[in-house]
Amino acid sequence: MVDLFQDKAAAWDARPVPMQISTGVFAALQQAVTFSPEQVVMDFGAGTGLICAKVAPHVGRVLAVDISAAMLEKLAEKPELQGKVEIFCQDILSAPLDRQADLIVSAMAMHHVEDTAALLRAFYDHLAPGGQLALADLDAEDGTFHPPDAEGVYHAGFDREALAALLQAAGFSTPRFTTACEVEKEGRRYPIFLVTASR
Repeated sequence: MVDLFQDKAAAWDARPVPMQISTGVFAALQQAVTFSPEQVVMDFGAGTGLICAKVAPHVGRVLAVDISAAMLEKLAEKPELQGKVEIFCQDILSAPLDRQADLIVSAMAMHHVEDTAALLRAFYDHLAPGGQLALADLDAEDGTFHPPDAEGVYHAGFDREALAALLQAAGFSTPRFTTACEVEKEGRRYPIFLVTASR
């Protein structure tokens, strides 16, 4: 599998947009879910660990999942994550983990997965009974957020009502949306939602 983030990983944490999104999403997460010291949390699309690093101090363990070895290499280097994080470089749709989490978080990874319904079913299977899901991604947009030649981008954001229906079809209950932050790129503003749901 080609690592589409191979050339971006080294400078990822210095980019203003990922930093802005991770700060806004974590603030929204703190309002929407309860962290506890015994929790096992999966960070899907963990990347370089921008969300992991904020979540890890509040929970017992983080399972960092991504298909980019280059991004996970940067995550593994972060001193604040030592002893707290297990790293999984795999596609959980085709190779599920043999673990379940109490909470699954994900920021800006869903639009990189072609089959959203299959992804949500995989999340359901990876959650312990009573567990929570918290997903952040772009609201439906006109396709201008990413460059036109961007590889591995399958969705121009998500319609909230349509996503809520997919979550319920996958078995989740009470999906709730909030706007985590807005990103400004080239004079345009793009809202980022956070949706939470329960297994």
